[in-house]
Amino acid sequence: MNYILFDGTVRNALLPFTYTKPVADIRIGILTIREKWENYLGYTITTLTEEYLEEKYPMVELEANIMLNASFLPTENLVNLIKNLNENEAIFKGDDVIAFFTTNAQEEVDFNTYKIISYEDDILQVKNTWDIFSLNDKAIKDDFKLLTKERKSEPIPDTVNCINKENIFLEEGVDISFATLNAGNGPVYIGKDAIIMEGALVRGPFALCHDSVLKMGAKIYGATTIGPHCKIGGEVNNSVLFGYSSKGHEGYLGNSVIGEWCNLGADTNNSNLKNNYAEIKLWSYETGRFAKTGLQFCGLMMGDHSKCGINTMFNTGTVVGVSANIYGGNFPRNFIPSFSWGGSAGFTTYKMDKVNEVATVVMKRKHIVYDEQENKILDHIFNDTKKYRDF
Repeated sequence: MNYILFDGTVRNALLPFTYTKPVADIRIGILTIREKWENYLGYTITTLTEEYLEEKYPMVELEANIMLNASFLPTENLVNLIKNLNENEAIFKGDDVIAFFTTNAQEEVDFNTYKIISYEDDILQVKNTWDIFSLNDKAIKDDFKLLTKERKSEPIPDTVNCINKENIFLEEGVDISFATLNAGNGPVYIGKDAIIMEGALVRGPFALCHDSVLKMGAKIYGATTIGPHCKIGGEVNNSVLFGYSSKGHEGYLGNSVIGEWCNLGADTNNSNLKNNYAEIKLWSYETGRFAKTGLQFCGLMMGDHSKCGINTMFNTGTVVGVSANIYGGNFPRNFIPSFSWGGSAGFTTYKMDKVNEVATVVMKRKHIVYDEQENKILDHIFNDTKKYRDF
């Protein structure tokens, strides 16, 4: 069977992260959503996404396909149901379709002609940007079980202080010494060739993905995920960094989501709680205004390729788009459009020639080429987000 993950109706609610990637490539827990489905199903899975992303994320369609809503995270029970789907059958959770059988001859799908299977079990669904950190506790625990089932951790060095050692898993090549890993409240997963330097303090649930570095004296509170090829220092609480991003120095990051190829300058801090303890609102790309989150704690949402200078201060519930460059004293506005350059004193447009220069250098440092395909994606986003840059 051929499986295809589609963005669904949540795509715009997950901007700015879905400007540069399909919903399926959002990281929550240890794995991306795509990686979770591939682990459960045992197949490589393609995606149906926005037209300008199709060259990088092509869809493979066969005569018979099962379409999967990428906002839902797989479970064993759900996957068993999906594997047994037949033609003209669909699985729904309430009003939302989770999966359905289709053929390449079907131009449109009318669910009124389908046999509807109602899924009653609990399931995680990522519908908003803040769900990525809010649901990360359960997602890490689920991924930990999936990845470590019937496997044995690499030996944990004697110099490492451990609490609930049986809930700690090290992949091969991990370099760790004189650190503290507390898995009392949730598992701790350390990916292949990751480094945890001396004096780092970690409370689970926590995931440090492959080839990432936790620097000396770092203080990490769960539920936190550090994606691959990241470098992290200072204090981090209940946050998700997708990958290839750095927060290498002191400063606080809490209840936040950071995309790929981002850099937070030394002593960057974000607020995650309003002084009056009121509900936090976040910029909504769907409505073009600030929307209620229902949360008392919510920090920074930063899209891919964005960066900030030293001593940057982000207010509670700040949304930063793609490829913004922020610097200067005081708090900048709490919605910073894509390709913005500046800070609290004002913004100008971050021109594409400079964007391309920086992206080329930054990605080369991680041995990845910033090619024409990547350039076309950012160029499309630049034009698509002009309406937000009113400076």
